Amino acid sequence: MRISTSAMHFNALRDMLTQQATLSKTQNQIALGRRVNTPADDPVASVHIMELQRALQESEQFGANADMANNRLTLEEQALADVTSLLQSVADRAVQGNNATVDANSRKMIATELRGRLGELMDIANRRDANNEYLFSGYSTQTQPFARTGANVTYSGDQQARQLQIGTNQKVTDSHSGFDVFMSIPEGNGTFTTGASALNTGSGSIKNSSVTNLAQWVPDDYSIRFLDANGGYEILDGGGTQIATGTYTNGGSIDFNGVRVNMTGMPALNDTFTVSRSRTEDLFSTVNRLITTLEAVPGSEAQRAQFHTEMASAIQQLQQGNDHLLGVRAEVGTRLQTLDNAEATREDRKVQLQSMTSELRDLDYAEAVTRMNMQLVGLQAAQASYTRISQLSLFDYLR
Repeated sequence: MRISTSAMHFNALRDMLTQQATLSKTQNQIALGRRVNTPADDPVASVHIMELQRALQESEQFGANADMANNRLTLEEQALADVTSLLQSVADRAVQGNNATVDANSRKMIATELRGRLGELMDIANRRDANNEYLFSGYSTQTQPFARTGANVTYSGDQQARQLQIGTNQKVTDSHSGFDVFMSIPEGNGTFTTGASALNTGSGSIKNSSVTNLAQWVPDDYSIRFLDANGGYEILDGGGTQIATGTYTNGGSIDFNGVRVNMTGMPALNDTFTVSRSRTEDLFSTVNRLITTLEAVPGSEAQRAQFHTEMASAIQQLQQGNDHLLGVRAEVGTRLQTLDNAEATREDRKVQLQSMTSELRDLDYAEAVTRMNMQLVGLQAAQASYTRISQLSLFDYLR
């Protein structure tokens, strides 16, 4: 088969250019430190690398979400700690004000101080995060959750809470709604609450109450009505049906349906006390009710008994509020721990993904340098052989 001179030159040039392109590709790999720089380098590996990079980007977004949740939960924990400290201070002042040796002027001074603490409570409930979003407004993070109208505080947020995805199948709630934290505190001891009629004329007052056997408690609104001045009483259920009778002695207790009501003083004829199923009361109403009670000036013995009953109820409600906040803080702590655990898992996964990406994409320098040297020798050989072959023309022998 005859090979033309032009074909010989063309083939030689093509082969040298191919060698140069291969050498250039290897040199580029060494310069970048990567074996796969374009899908053409290794199509199968390129697909796997893109999948791994997508997983890494997704993990980074999960990390950003976790950081956002961690920031809000940390701010919420600080706010809850401040509320707990504030309520404890209010409770201490309430105990002081309930002391029989404290005069009316001193109680009014305590009430004035508590009005300031009520303002502090409002400020904490309306706190914002670093993005100027309200912590306790649920989904409505741009809406101020709490506002005061006279003696009442209204909640304008919603009862939901945002969830942020921190893993492929894992979400965490980044806050609590203000309704859950401040507005829905179980009354009394969480099972029932006590009170005294404003029409009572005796010296009897309720000190505290407790549950002795929860299994025997039947939720209802009961009344304890005294039938004489010697302590005889009857207990009526919410429908007015008598369910028990007994005789109370000064400083004793009244037990029924698995609950115990401790009292002091002696009620008069027809004096009435209530034992009602626990509902809810917001923290603002509790503090405001305490202030109102402290500002009152009980003159008669019956008014003093009513005062001490109201004070005991408010102090118990403050303790219930603190217990409720401890439960909320425990939930916040659990969520923060979940974020820590998720971060550790995410970091382990990140290292694994980066290692797998490196195995597919990064260059084996020893192999690449050896290959480049071989390619360089091949190119030099092709160039040297071409210089000899290019002189085989007939005209070279006719000179």
